[in-house]
Amino acid sequence: MKARLMNGAGNRFILADLRDASIPVQIPAETVRSWARQHAFDQLLVLARSETADAYMRIWNADGDEVGACGNGTRAAAWALMEETGDKTASLDTMGGRLEGVRAGPLSVSVDMGPPRLDWQSIPLARPMDTVTLDYAAEADGIRIESPGAVNMGNPHAVFFIRDVESLPVAKLGREVELDPLFPEKVNVGFAQIYDAEHIRLRVWERGAGLTAACGTGACAALVAAHRRGLAARHASIMADGGELFVEWREHDNHVILTGPVEDEGEITLSL
Repeated sequence: MKARLMNGAGNRFILADLRDASIPVQIPAETVRSWARQHAFDQLLVLARSETADAYMRIWNADGDEVGACGNGTRAAAWALMEETGDKTASLDTMGGRLEGVRAGPLSVSVDMGPPRLDWQSIPLARPMDTVTLDYAAEADGIRIESPGAVNMGNPHAVFFIRDVESLPVAKLGREVELDPLFPEKVNVGFAQIYDAEHIRLRVWERGAGLTAACGTGACAALVAAHRRGLAARHASIMADGGELFVEWREHDNHVILTGPVEDEGEITLSL
């Protein structure tokens, strides 16, 4: 099976186009894990036929779990579709809902991630809690972090606000928080350092993928959580390990817009 290796701000994907398949292709979790070991990607993106959009996109994390949303992956898939059609827009149906991509430059795409989900049932959490500031803490190597904000951007996020993100044992803390019973579907864990109202440093531990160079839904969640806490404006530059993303939480329709770079690393062959 032919596929493309792509990345968005260093967040790596395999994009497989199976719109011509006569029946839906089933991809076992172990197959996804095997491909991840071979190609070191964060998510597998598979395009299938859609009656209502340019394609239906299914998303698997590197551990083989299927998930509902991937912001940078959506940007990469939208770019590939726009390259194919020559259009300036592309639509993708996903488990998390309809997503619309717009060309923002030769190798840049904006995607409308829709409105954030903010009530505790939608994160989801195991019990009622104020999602602006969760009554929750975690500790690793003697370092304690607490009171994250919680946001669902098609998948669940807990965002901790940190004075110096570079000094944290991010992997140990991320693994602990991801698997905490408070988060019944596990959770993506963001570690955000606020430089000023429009500049945020962010590292993300992705459920099922581990520490990632960038996370699109994580960047969206960080901006939303920071604004709700009075720490950021409604738009900001998010500095991830792999590059810069731009996020705007629009006031007029409550939608979150994610913009950033896309890179096509070339074609690969996968064995089903």
